[in-house]
Order: sequence, then structure tokens, then C-alpha cells
Amino acid sequence: MNYLIKVSTSQFLEIQIESSQREAREFSNLVSFQIANGTHRDTIINNIQKSIEGTNIESGFICMFDWSGVEICHPDPQKIGKKVSPNESYVRPLDDGIDSEDFYQLLKNKEQRGGLREFSTNRSSEIIYLYPVKNSDWIIAAHANIDKIDKEINKLKVTFILVYLLTGISIILLSVIFIRYLSNYFEKELELKNQLLMGEVLTLSKLNANLTDYRNKINEKIDTEIDLGDENDEGSKIKKRVLTYVKDKLISIKVEQIAFIFTELSITSIMCLDGKKYTSNSSLDELYSSLDHSIFFRANRQYIISVKAIDEILKYGNNQLKIKTKLDTAIIISKNTASEFKKWLNS
Repeated sequence: MNYLIKVSTSQFLEIQIESSQREAREFSNLVSFQIANGTHRDTIINNIQKSIEGTNIESGFICMFDWSGVEICHPDPQKIGKKVSPNESYVRPLDDGIDSEDFYQLLKNKEQRGGLREFSTNRSSEIIYLYPVKNSDWIIAAHANIDKIDKEINKLKVTFILVYLLTGISIILLSVIFIRYLSNYFEKELELKNQLLMGEVLTLSKLNANLTDYRNKINEKIDTEIDLGDENDEGSKIKKRVLTYVKDKLISIKVEQIAFIFTELSITSIMCLDGKKYTSNSSLDELYSSLDHSIFFRANRQYIISVKAIDEILKYGNNQLKIKTKLDTAIIISKNTASEFKKWLNS
């Protein structure tokens, strides 16, 4: 704001200086023209006095004095005939002009910028431009009414302050309205997300409850099959044991001990619930076709998981599920397989 006030004030003062210079130059040329045409000096003085009388209340005015410094024409008639006071200094030497920056510093700091005499604080005007009249001993002086200009600058400052206050209040109100609008929008979005999250939590809770029920059913089924013995297994294609290898040893493990089966680098591995790892020569497809599908589920291309190994079901990504096993292994079920997995738990 201070910068804009300074720029605006400088423009105002520049206009004032140019106007005063032009007025002094035009009066000088007019007086020179009248002298050249033989007009009597007293007539010229009377005409000038009538033209400028009372103009000292304006922001700029002119006066005329002779080379001895005696006022010949002045807006204040009481000063006519008096000698120009040494306190009424020029703010610049006679052969140089004042610019808006010097004028601004003069008004702001109340100190001259290279003038002829000392600055007096009780002076109401300042000579800012001198122009001699040809073929005479007269000098036209352009004055700046410091009091009037100070009032204009103060009005400009007040206007800037009011504009900035109104602008600031408007920005604050608009910011409050905008922030309130954004908060309402995000509150609705958050509420919608909370509802969706609540629905997902309920779905996962239901899945985990179904998992518990399904595991209990499987355990009851296994216990029943153990009680009936192996006579019901004759001719059945479902394996009860799987041949595996550990180094050079051939080991047969019960399917109830399997947590999950996976393939990595074309090698099929079997992880048991006790954390032991075995390898198999069969592919995942071959093993899955011979296993009980009520106990084992084909999670993806890499994993076959046992219901006994599932510890928790979590949401993952967009409509995907993450199966957390009892061996701290995470198995991802894609969104295409997730619906089959849910049906499997509800079967």
C-alpha cells in the first residue's frame, strides 16, 4: 500500500509540476508578447494581477517579481511591493528543475533537495520553477501550495486505506464463504466415505464370521470322515495324503496339515500349518484337482489355500481381498475371484 501511495503521489506531483511550469512559461510568453507590442507596463501588471489574484488557495499559483526580488504581482495583494523573503527558497537552483521524487521528499521530510536557502517549516508555499520574461527585468515564479498539496495527498492516503480495508474485508468474507463451502463439500464426501467404509467393515465382518462357521463345518466333516474310516474313500479321487520331497527324502503328508500350496520359479512348494516347507513334482492344477474343494480354494494362479490356514480376511485395493494366514503370509484374491471366494465360504 505504501508503494502504491508513493507511486500515485509521484504521478500527482508530476502533473502539478508540469502544470506549474506550463503556466509560468505561458505567462512569461504572454507578457513578453505584450511588451513587444508596446503595451504599457502598468497595464500589463494590472492585467496579470487581476488574473492571478486569489489563486494562492489552489494547489499551484504564479507570481512575478523583478530582479531585485520585489514582488510585482502576487495572488495576495498584501505581498505586492515586498521583497521576496530569504525563507522562500527555491527547491532547485535556477538552471535546474524539480522532479516528482524531490518534491515528494520535500513534502514528506520537510527538507530541501538542493535549494538556494534553508527550508522554513512555517512557509505555506514553495517556488518550484522560475521563468524570465524576455525584454524585461521580470521573473515569473511558479509556486506550489504545500498545505493544499498535503491535504490532497492525505485524501489520497485515506482513499487507499479505505479501498484496502474494504478489499481486505471482502477477501476475508469471500474466504470464509469459500472455506465454508469447501468444508461442507468435504464433510459430505467424508460422510459418504464413512458410509462406504462402514459397509465394507460390515462385509468383512460377515466374511470373517462366515469363515469361522465354515471352518467349524469343515472340522466336523473331517471328524466324521475319521470316524467312518477309510472304507468310504475307496474309489474316491480326493487325496488324503500328498507325496512331497525334502532334499532326497520322499515324505507323505496329510492334507489336513497343509496350510497352502504355491508355485515360485516353476517349483511347487507346500507349506504346512507347523511352518515346515516341502516341494512337490505336481503342478498346482494337478494338486488342486485331487484336493477336497470344500477345504482348499484356488486363490490365484500362484496359491491354493486351506480354510484352516486363513487367519483374517481384509479389504485390499479396489474390490480385492487380502487373506492373512496363520503363517503371516498375505495372499491377494483378485476382484474377479473375490465373488467366488465369498460363495465358497457360504457353501
